Amino acid sequence: MLRAAILFPGQGAQTVGMGQALVSTLPAARDLFTRASDILGYDLAELCANGPAEKLNATDISQPAIYVASLAALEQLKSDMPEVLDGIVATAGLSLGEYTALTFAGALSFEDGVRVVQARGAAMQAAAEATAGGMVAVLGLELGEVEALVAEAREAGIIQVANILCPGNTVVSGAASAIDEVCRIAETRGLRTARLAVAGAFHTDLMKPADEALANALKTITFAVPRIPVWSNVDAKPRTNPDEIRALLVQQVLNPVLWEESIRGLLADGVERFYEVGPGRVLASLMKRIHRKADMHNVSA
Repeated sequence: MLRAAILFPGQGAQTVGMGQALVSTLPAARDLFTRASDILGYDLAELCANGPAEKLNATDISQPAIYVASLAALEQLKSDMPEVLDGIVATAGLSLGEYTALTFAGALSFEDGVRVVQARGAAMQAAAEATAGGMVAVLGLELGEVEALVAEAREAGIIQVANILCPGNTVVSGAASAIDEVCRIAETRGLRTARLAVAGAFHTDLMKPADEALANALKTITFAVPRIPVWSNVDAKPRTNPDEIRALLVQQVLNPVLWEESIRGLLADGVERFYEVGPGRVLASLMKRIHRKADMHNVSA
């Protein structure tokens, strides 16, 4: 049997309509949305199905929405191809998706996951509202070139490399003034950029004190030893120790997401097939730039 890994998307993958087909056709998926709604205090399935987009895109809403929709898509995979799960040797998730991966791996219960993701989203939303910020993808440059661009724009405000996604796609994050400066410099040099539809400067020091609020929320959550390794965004290493996982989740709020390094680590570890489970196909697109011939499958929400 092929060694396989399941990958879960992060914030930005949300779209109005996600999860609707799963809720209408799959009882296990419908049950997840119902249980999540009881915890969240609003009808998550209705919001995912019909929006409005402005509400679904809010950080405090989109994070639990993507978490639940991704796990609902996982129920579809279990229903259609249960044999796939026997070959899963590792899992990873992009930023928020790491919580989904932890739930899949048995380290975090579904209910605790909903609660902590809700708390994470609310804390990050509050930090974003406290300081105007944003994120922008710089396309077509090597990491060192992006770091030089960031250093040049730093006079305009706090700015950091936030997501190292794949060759030629690095996301920088920071104060709104510094993001504007990166875009201005890039335009003068004919470089391509793409602003992300997010509320703040995620994975930078501007997210303080969201890390402290998350740490407090995580203290109320019980973590078990996962049945398979969960690759951390912070250091791109497989983790199974609950205390290490908890600490790294706090660090993740302020630190860059090492997605490309994580995927290369999984490949080096002998993973032969990948399943992107959840809304969108962002991770498949990134995979093409990391390893063009990777055996990649999508189970969409």
